[in-house]
Amino acid sequence: MVFYFWHMGKAVVIGATSGIGRELALLLSQNGYRVGITGRREALLAELKDQAPTSFVAAAFDATAATAMTQLDDLVSKLGGLDLLILSSGTGDINHELHYAIENRTNQLNVVAFTQIAGWSFSYFKKQGRGQLAVISSIAGIRGNRMGLAYNASKAYQINYLEGLRQKATHEKLNMTITDIRPGFVDTSMAKGEGKFWVAPPKKAARQIIRAIERKKGIVYVTKRWQIIALLLKILPSWIYKRM
Repeated sequence: MVFYFWHMGKAVVIGATSGIGRELALLLSQNGYRVGITGRREALLAELKDQAPTSFVAAAFDATAATAMTQLDDLVSKLGGLDLLILSSGTGDINHELHYAIENRTNQLNVVAFTQIAGWSFSYFKKQGRGQLAVISSIAGIRGNRMGLAYNASKAYQINYLEGLRQKATHEKLNMTITDIRPGFVDTSMAKGEGKFWVAPPKKAARQIIRAIERKKGIVYVTKRWQIIALLLKILPSWIYKRM
């Protein structure tokens, strides 16, 4: 399947080693983009790069590390610029006992590193005069959940932060798109717990995400049917939800 982008340019996918991020990097490379790929696992980045050596520029680093923004600067420099940044890196675990180490690990990546990367992207695109930031948040950010408190809360933080950036870009009359991608269940290691339904293959999710990016959508649910669940979650009374 071929997509026609507003600009055949340069992109960075943070969290490209597996799952949705990997599929997004492949789709971008197949449609004319030169793609900077990042992640912690160097071997998986090397495997991905081997699929399109001339399209990918790889840089292995941890988004939560103190040197992450310097390494991102270096990657963009090697890429020769940036038109689109996709943040697909996230974590979360079922944590019935509320162990702080688990909650903190989630917050370090989904809140602290996310904030740094989102701020870096906004500043870069503002200075450049154009660009697009797309973040894989989650439908989980709509309500809290007893099984993954930090995960749902961190995704709510992302959703609200992105809304603020979208408003800020509009207020400052910037040629910038902020895309909030809210997946339901996708068949990756992040799909934890029982009772999963409407589980999408990563390739299908990636295709829908690319279409949303191409069309400069502000908010998109993946797959599309999850809009129904999102609406139900928003209108469900608290007295019912807390008993679920």
